[in-house]
Amino acid sequence: MSPNSITWVGMDAHKNWIKVAALLPGQADPVEWSEVTTAEAVRRMARRLQRLSPGGDVRCCSEAGPTGHALQRQLRALGVSCVVIAPSLVPVKPGVRIRTDRRDAHRLAECLRNGELTEVHPPSESDEASRDLCRCRDSVRTDLLRSRHRLGKFLLRRHLVYRETKHHWGTRYVAWLEQLRFDEPMSQATFDGYFLAMQ
Repeated sequence: MSPNSITWVGMDAHKNWIKVAALLPGQADPVEWSEVTTAEAVRRMARRLQRLSPGGDVRCCSEAGPTGHALQRQLRALGVSCVVIAPSLVPVKPGVRIRTDRRDAHRLAECLRNGELTEVHPPSESDEASRDLCRCRDSVRTDLLRSRHRLGKFLLRRHLVYRETKHHWGTRYVAWLEQLRFDEPMSQATFDGYFLAMQ
Protein backbone atom coordinates (compact mmCIF):
# COMPACT_ATOMS: atom_id res chain seq x y z
CA MET A 1 0.00 0.00 0.00
CA SER A 2 1.48 3.31 -1.08
CA PRO A 3 1.81 5.95 1.68
CA ASN A 4 0.20 8.39 -0.77
CA SER A 5 -3.06 6.39 -0.70
CA ILE A 6 -3.38 6.30 3.10
CA THR A 7 -5.76 8.48 5.08
CA TRP A 8 -4.03 9.69 8.24
CA VAL A 9 -6.27 10.50 11.20
CA GLY A 10 -5.52 12.31 14.44
CA MET A 11 -8.02 12.10 17.28
CA ASP A 12 -8.10 14.28 20.38
CA ALA A 13 -10.26 12.16 22.67
CA HIS A 14 -11.98 13.35 25.83
CA LYS A 15 -14.59 11.95 28.17
CA ASN A 16 -17.61 13.11 26.17
CA TRP A 17 -16.33 13.86 22.66
CA ILE A 18 -13.63 13.14 20.10
CA LYS A 19 -12.20 15.78 17.79
CA VAL A 20 -11.24 14.11 14.49
CA ALA A 21 -8.86 15.43 11.81
CA ALA A 22 -8.42 13.29 8.67
CA LEU A 23 -5.69 14.03 6.11
CA LEU A 24 -6.91 12.57 2.83
CA PRO A 25 -4.51 11.66 0.00
CA GLY A 26 -3.87 14.61 -2.29
CA GLN A 27 -5.65 17.15 -0.06
CA ALA A 28 -3.84 19.88 1.85
CA ASP A 29 -6.58 20.70 4.34
CA PRO A 30 -7.90 18.11 6.79
CA VAL A 31 -11.49 16.97 7.03
CA GLU A 32 -12.53 17.78 10.59
CA TRP A 33 -15.51 16.97 12.76
CA SER A 34 -16.47 16.02 16.30
CA GLU A 35 -18.08 12.83 17.58
CA VAL A 36 -19.47 11.90 20.94
CA THR A 37 -17.87 8.91 22.66
CA THR A 38 -20.76 6.46 22.57
CA ALA A 39 -20.20 3.06 20.96
CA GLU A 40 -22.63 3.90 18.15
CA ALA A 41 -20.86 7.20 17.45
CA VAL A 42 -17.48 5.43 17.25
CA ARG A 43 -18.96 2.93 14.77
CA ARG A 44 -20.35 5.85 12.76
CA MET A 45 -16.93 7.53 12.82
CA ALA A 46 -15.21 4.34 11.64
CA ARG A 47 -17.65 3.97 8.73
CA ARG A 48 -17.18 7.61 7.75
CA LEU A 49 -13.39 7.28 7.78
CA GLN A 50 -13.55 4.18 5.60
CA ARG A 51 -15.86 5.97 3.14
CA LEU A 52 -13.62 9.04 3.02
CA SER A 53 -10.45 7.07 2.28
CA PRO A 54 -10.14 6.53 -1.48
CA GLY A 55 -7.73 3.62 -1.02
CA GLY A 56 -9.62 2.17 1.91
CA ASP A 57 -6.53 2.30 4.13
CA VAL A 58 -7.06 4.36 7.28
CA ARG A 59 -4.41 4.91 9.97
CA CYS A 60 -5.55 6.55 13.21
CA CYS A 61 -3.86 7.68 16.38
CA SER A 62 -4.85 9.10 19.74
CA GLU A 63 -2.89 10.06 22.80
CA ALA A 64 -2.38 7.73 25.74
CA GLY A 65 -4.68 8.56 28.63
CA PRO A 66 -7.91 7.46 30.29
CA THR A 67 -9.73 7.27 26.93
CA GLY A 68 -6.95 6.31 24.50
CA HIS A 69 -6.73 2.54 24.87
CA ALA A 70 -10.48 1.92 25.02
CA LEU A 71 -10.93 3.93 21.80
CA GLN A 72 -8.11 1.97 20.17
CA ARG A 73 -9.77 -1.36 21.02
CA GLN A 74 -13.12 -0.14 19.68
CA LEU A 75 -11.63 0.98 16.35
CA ARG A 76 -9.53 -2.16 15.90
CA ALA A 77 -12.62 -4.28 16.47
CA LEU A 78 -14.25 -2.31 13.64
CA GLY A 79 -11.34 -3.01 11.29
CA VAL A 80 -9.68 0.43 11.57
CA SER A 81 -5.95 0.62 12.33
CA CYS A 82 -5.28 2.72 15.42
CA VAL A 83 -2.21 3.34 17.55
CA VAL A 84 -1.88 5.05 20.91
CA ILE A 85 1.03 7.45 21.17
CA ALA A 86 3.00 9.03 23.99
CA PRO A 87 1.69 12.61 24.41
CA SER A 88 4.91 13.86 25.99
CA LEU A 89 6.84 12.88 22.83
CA VAL A 90 4.62 14.66 20.29
CA PRO A 91 6.78 17.25 18.46
CA VAL A 92 5.76 20.84 19.15
CA LYS A 93 6.09 23.54 16.52
CA PRO A 94 8.15 26.54 17.69
CA GLY A 95 6.00 29.55 18.50
CA VAL A 96 2.75 27.58 18.83
CA ARG A 97 1.50 28.43 22.30
CA ILE A 98 -2.26 28.18 21.97
CA ARG A 99 -3.56 24.62 21.92
CA THR A 100 -7.09 23.64 21.00
CA ASP A 101 -8.67 20.25 20.41
CA ARG A 102 -8.88 21.05 16.70
CA ARG A 103 -5.20 21.98 16.46
CA ASP A 104 -4.14 18.98 18.52
CA ALA A 105 -6.07 16.55 16.31
CA HIS A 106 -4.62 18.13 13.14
CA ARG A 107 -1.10 18.05 14.58
CA LEU A 108 -1.45 14.38 15.51
CA ALA A 109 -2.56 13.51 11.99
CA GLU A 110 0.41 15.40 10.49
CA CYS A 111 2.92 13.79 12.85
CA LEU A 112 1.46 10.33 12.24
CA ARG A 113 1.80 10.82 8.48
CA ASN A 114 5.41 12.00 8.92
CA GLY A 115 6.36 9.10 11.20
CA GLU A 116 7.18 11.44 14.10
CA LEU A 117 5.13 9.77 16.84
CA THR A 118 6.16 7.18 19.43
CA GLU A 119 3.67 4.36 19.88
CA VAL A 120 3.09 2.99 23.38
CA HIS A 121 2.39 -0.65 24.14
CA PRO A 122 -1.37 -1.16 24.34
CA PRO A 123 -2.35 -3.00 27.52
CA SER A 124 -4.87 -5.79 27.23
CA GLU A 125 -8.11 -5.57 29.17
CA SER A 126 -6.61 -8.05 31.62
CA ASP A 127 -3.52 -5.84 32.03
CA GLU A 128 -5.71 -2.81 32.69
CA ALA A 129 -7.82 -4.75 35.19
CA SER A 130 -4.69 -5.85 37.04
CA ARG A 131 -3.30 -2.31 37.05
CA ASP A 132 -6.59 -0.88 38.31
CA LEU A 133 -6.72 -3.47 41.09
CA CYS A 134 -3.20 -2.51 42.22
CA ARG A 135 -4.12 1.18 42.12
CA CYS A 136 -7.29 0.48 44.07
CA ARG A 137 -5.36 -1.41 46.75
CA ASP A 138 -2.83 1.44 47.10
CA SER A 139 -5.64 4.01 47.27
CA VAL A 140 -7.47 2.06 49.97
CA ARG A 141 -4.28 1.70 52.02
CA THR A 142 -3.56 5.42 51.69
CA ASP A 143 -7.13 6.35 52.60
CA LEU A 144 -7.03 4.04 55.63
CA LEU A 145 -3.77 5.57 56.87
CA ARG A 146 -5.14 9.10 56.45
CA SER A 147 -8.37 8.15 58.25
CA ARG A 148 -6.39 6.73 61.16
CA HIS A 149 -4.25 9.86 61.37
CA ARG A 150 -7.32 12.11 61.37
CA LEU A 151 -8.98 10.08 64.11
CA GLY A 152 -5.78 9.95 66.16
CA LYS A 153 -5.35 13.74 66.01
CA PHE A 154 -9.02 14.24 66.87
CA LEU A 155 -8.62 12.09 69.99
CA LEU A 156 -5.31 13.72 70.95
CA ARG A 157 -6.92 17.18 70.88
CA ARG A 158 -9.34 15.84 73.52
CA HIS A 159 -6.55 14.23 75.58
CA LEU A 160 -7.86 10.74 74.84
CA VAL A 161 -4.82 8.46 74.67
CA TYR A 162 -5.01 4.67 74.60
CA ARG A 163 -2.32 3.17 76.87
CA GLU A 164 -3.39 -0.45 77.34
CA THR A 165 -1.19 -1.87 74.57
CA LYS A 166 1.88 -0.62 72.74
CA HIS A 167 0.42 -1.11 69.28
CA HIS A 168 -2.75 0.59 68.15
CA TRP A 169 -5.40 -0.56 65.67
CA GLY A 170 -5.68 -4.06 67.08
CA THR A 171 -8.94 -5.57 68.27
CA ARG A 172 -8.57 -4.18 71.82
CA TYR A 173 -7.92 -0.67 70.51
CA VAL A 174 -10.91 -0.83 68.19
CA ALA A 175 -13.07 -2.09 71.07
CA TRP A 176 -11.91 0.94 73.11
CA LEU A 177 -12.85 3.25 70.25
CA GLU A 178 -16.31 1.70 70.03
CA GLN A 179 -16.96 2.58 73.69
CA LEU A 180 -16.08 6.29 73.32
CA ARG A 181 -18.95 8.77 73.60
CA PHE A 182 -18.92 12.57 73.45
CA ASP A 183 -21.33 14.98 75.12
CA GLU A 184 -21.03 17.53 72.34
CA PRO A 185 -23.17 16.34 69.39
CA MET A 186 -20.83 17.85 66.80
CA SER A 187 -17.85 16.08 68.35
CA GLN A 188 -19.78 12.81 68.33
CA ALA A 189 -20.71 13.33 64.68
CA THR A 190 -17.07 14.06 63.81
CA PHE A 191 -15.87 10.98 65.68
CA ASP A 192 -18.51 8.80 64.00
CA GLY A 193 -17.46 10.11 60.57
CA TYR A 194 -13.77 9.40 61.20
CA PHE A 195 -14.50 5.98 62.66
CA LEU A 196 -16.84 5.06 59.81
CA ALA A 197 -14.16 6.00 57.26
CA MET A 198 -11.94 3.25 58.72
CA GLN A 199 -14.50 0.48 58.26
